[in-house]
Amino acid sequence: QGQLVESGGGSVQAGGSLGLSCAVSRYYSNTQCIGWFRQAPGKEREGVAAIYPVRGITYYADSVKGRFTISQDNAKKTVYLQMGSLEPEDTAMYYCAAGAVCTNAIHPTQFIYWGRGTQVTVSS
Repeated sequence: QGQLVESGGGSVQAGGSLGLSCAVSRYYSNTQCIGWFRQAPGKEREGVAAIYPVRGITYYADSVKGRFTISQDNAKKTVYLQMGSLEPEDTAMYYCAAGAVCTNAIHPTQFIYWGRGTQVTVSS
């Protein structure tokens, strides 16, 4: 069974909201940062947001600042991504991942374990 399992994807109209969840089976010493990424067809995987769940420190890509919020429930070992003011350009497969450190870059190479993803589709 995977260590990270995403849920909550779906279809929404532009301007709407959607919430994603990432259930983390356990934290290891080398996976203290949880990040959300997305990948649209034909495009590279892009970092969206990241969080240190224990300390609650967050990072966001410029493209989602003010629209998306990453948060955690440590008791449930779950990290959330609340997405608002959605645009068709937000359409992608969304993945959560665990890595050793969070940085402003939120780069995929910094992350070790990956979930299978959940699809988000925003229609105009």
